[in-house]
Order: sequence, then structure tokens, then C-alpha cells
Amino acid sequence: MSFNKPIFVVGLGRSGSSIFHKMFATHHQVAWLSSVCERYPDKPHLNRFVLNGLGVPLIGKYIPQRYPPAECYNFWELYCRGFRTPCRDLTAEDVMEKSKKQIRSALSQTITKNRHRPMLKITGWPRLGYLKAVFDDAIFIHVKRDSRAVANSFLDVPWWWGWRGPSNWRWGELPEKYDELWKKYDRSYVALAGIACLIFQDAMDSAKQKNITNLMEIDYEDLCDEPIEIFQDVLKYCDLEWNREFKNSLNLFNLKNSNYKWRENLTLQQQKILEEVLSSS
Repeated sequence: MSFNKPIFVVGLGRSGSSIFHKMFATHHQVAWLSSVCERYPDKPHLNRFVLNGLGVPLIGKYIPQRYPPAECYNFWELYCRGFRTPCRDLTAEDVMEKSKKQIRSALSQTITKNRHRPMLKITGWPRLGYLKAVFDDAIFIHVKRDSRAVANSFLDVPWWWGWRGPSNWRWGELPEKYDELWKKYDRSYVALAGIACLIFQDAMDSAKQKNITNLMEIDYEDLCDEPIEIFQDVLKYCDLEWNREFKNSLNLFNLKNSNYKWRENLTLQQQKILEEVLSSS
């Protein structure tokens, strides 16, 4: 089944992109990758059954609980080798013709007649240049959050590999300016978490400079304060319908801005280090 204008939700991990993705997935026109694609990446057509099940009375409301929207990196890695954990951001120059054909074909099998607009979430490296080269009509939505809150959250999740140091943390070796900055703070892990935020922003800025124009940026803080207004703007930008059903689905989500936690979790000295690192760029 053919599709156009796929929507990619991008952002640094712990930025609020997950809740945004889940909320967006309730829209009746968007298709999303369910956890079945993570488990059976070589059977993308199974995702179509999941999405079709959403419209079945009685059981439809339980589908997202059983097969929730997911990033599905097993799916991406099967069709685009190296996509999961590159040591730097992926650009248009990294796209192979084989991968381009494979991922487009696989994605076309995941959508349905009604849910015909793929809406996919990618975190970590933005990969905007790569995705734009594969899907030339792609639309990007960047979910941003206070970098202090993001850095603090990194230090409290099991998948952040910063504790292993830059040689083993999936973000590649530190550029010279950031290596010097890290050493300035005696290789503080709080500083390193802040540096990860700076590296991501550098990658975003670089991508924007390479003709990435179909990009909308929203703030996590605004999403928490005004979810209805934010999604009205998002749907207009994506050329999707706004209706009462979608509005009602958004009201089911309980959003709470937890940015304040960075001040509770970090010592005064650690707070000072983090703010200095983030202001150094």
C-alpha cells in the first residue's frame, strides 16, 4: 500500500517524545509501528492486523495496551543496517539504495486504508538527513525539553551508557571542544550528561543547515500546559483532520511537567556544573 508524507517524531531521549508519540497515535489517520514489529521485524504485515484491530468493537481499545506504539529498532536495523546505534548522526550520504528500497517496502506493509500516514518515533541521533534521503516528502516534529531536566533524567535510566565513558557510550568519541570541557570538570558524569545534550543539538543544527525545512519544533513544557492547542497546530502542520474524537482521546492523558526534579536530584555543586556546561555552547 502506497503512502506519502510520513511523519517522524524526533528528540533526545527523555525529552517527552514518548508521551507525544502515544498521544499522536490515537489519531484515526496515522499508522504507527506496534511492538509486534519489534518482535517480528521480518513480518511487517502483522502490524496491519494490529492497526485494523483498533476499529473492532470491544477489543479495539485494548490493542494499544497489548501492542503499544514503539520505536522498533529491530525493525529499522533489519532493513537499514547501522540505524540502531550509530556512533555519529546518520546523513544522506549513509543511505544505501538497497536499504532505501527495503524500508519503504516494509513500511508500506504496515499501514491500512484508513491509517495511511506513517507516524514514527526516533530518539537519540536525529538522523534527519538520512530519513529525508529515504523519504523525500517526510515531515519532522522535534520534541524539545529543558536540557537540565533531560541530563538529570539520563543519570537515572538504565540505558544511558555514559557511566562507561565516551569510548563506550554510543555517541562516539568526544569532539575536542567537549573533551576539554569534560576534563575541565574532572570527568564529571553530570557534565557528560549535559555534553550529550549539546552533541544532540549540534547534530540538529547541522541537519537544519542541510535543507531540512519540513521541521516543526514543540516544547515539552508547552505540551504539558496546552496539549489541545499544541496538537491543533501539529495536525494543521501535518495536514491531518481535527475532530472531537481525537480531542477526547487527548484528554485521557494526564500530563505533568516534572522538569523541577533536576533541582531535587542534584547537589548544588552538580547543578552549577550542569548549568555551566549547557551554557558553554
